[in-house]
Amino acid sequence: MLTFILIAVGVIVLTIVLVKLIDKFVPAKAKPFLTIALWLLIAFLGYQTYMSIYEPIKFNKVKKKRYAQIIESLIDIRDAQLAHKTVTGKFAKDFDGLVKFIDTAEFTITQRRDSSIIDDALTKLYQVDTFKDIVIIDTLGFVPIKDSLFKNSDRYKTMMNVPIGKAGEKFKLQAGYLEQNGINIPVFEASVKKNVILHDQNPDLLVQENQVVSVDGVNGDALKVGSMDEVNTSGNWPKTYGDNE
Repeated sequence: MLTFILIAVGVIVLTIVLVKLIDKFVPAKAKPFLTIALWLLIAFLGYQTYMSIYEPIKFNKVKKKRYAQIIESLIDIRDAQLAHKTVTGKFAKDFDGLVKFIDTAEFTITQRRDSSIIDDALTKLYQVDTFKDIVIIDTLGFVPIKDSLFKNSDRYKTMMNVPIGKAGEKFKLQAGYLEQNGINIPVFEASVKKNVILHDQNPDLLVQENQVVSVDGVNGDALKVGSMDEVNTSGNWPKTYGDNE
């Protein structure tokens, strides 16, 4: 981009010089046509230079605004999935099951307290009352998950829909297990391609965005939360966009 700008500025300067030379050396009859053509060329190159600067600025503004909306939805999906795992021990494989879970499931409110009881074996052995410590977990009640996570909102019913970008698109949701040290650990991933989010933006800038590798950017060709390749429930966006963990 910088090279193009330098070339365009150089051509504009050269064209202006040519206009001056034409004015000085070209016959009077030919001057108006050449002068108009050169000024049109200057205007065109000036416009192209302006657009080469303005387009990336516009692209970044649109990108940041849309990414922020996408990330809000991904956070909702992650919260719902973590609740699903807390209650069922695994992540939901599809949005139908996840929405149904939120509609019907409840968190159990418990209270943990320490206590002690007579250890019968030691009491019999030593012929004196011997106690052992125990932990008692009392159930205090239940709270609907939809109230706990979404309060008075029903946005969880549409959280599968990509909120901005190409119309009618949905987030891709996957869930399964990863084996580590002989243990199957639940994992999930929700994602949407940048090509969907920014489908109507400058194609060249979109290609560059899909190749981003930066601590300040969203690396890769998609926005996502969780992973099917590692035990991770974080988002792949930088914290400038909000909490990613």
